[in-house]
Amino acid sequence: MGFKPLSLMQHIKSTKGFDKILRKVNILSMENGNGLAELTIAEEHTNLMGTLHNGFSALLVDHISSFALTTHKAGDFPHVSINMHLTYYRTANLGDTIQITSKAVSVGQTLAFLDVLIKNKSTSDLIVKASHTAYITRHSW
Repeated sequence: MGFKPLSLMQHIKSTKGFDKILRKVNILSMENGNGLAELTIAEEHTNLMGTLHNGFSALLVDHISSFALTTHKAGDFPHVSINMHLTYYRTANLGDTIQITSKAVSVGQTLAFLDVLIKNKSTSDLIVKASHTAYITRHSW
């Protein structure tokens, strides 16, 4: 019914819109409401200090958890974000590789609750811990 992660990533790789900043994200797995992606931090992902931009971290949380939700048996409908909460523990530097993991904690008729962790791949240091709540529309767009 909804979009699948691989077709979404194909769209992102060809878009001229805002989502093009996600082109370098590698989807490693997406199934049963869980997702794993990886990204090596490039200049377009950094702030003025040359570290991972917090706004870009929020974009990763939104997209990777949304992609994972589309693979959940009850989440294969269009949905919109209604709340995201991010806690920043550390940052990542230019050239670091980060891993983004997402888990659908609970998916009901109209709401989905998702948890996301962003970690440094080489050190396993926690960079961001996030929760994402999405409203499931239950209709096609």
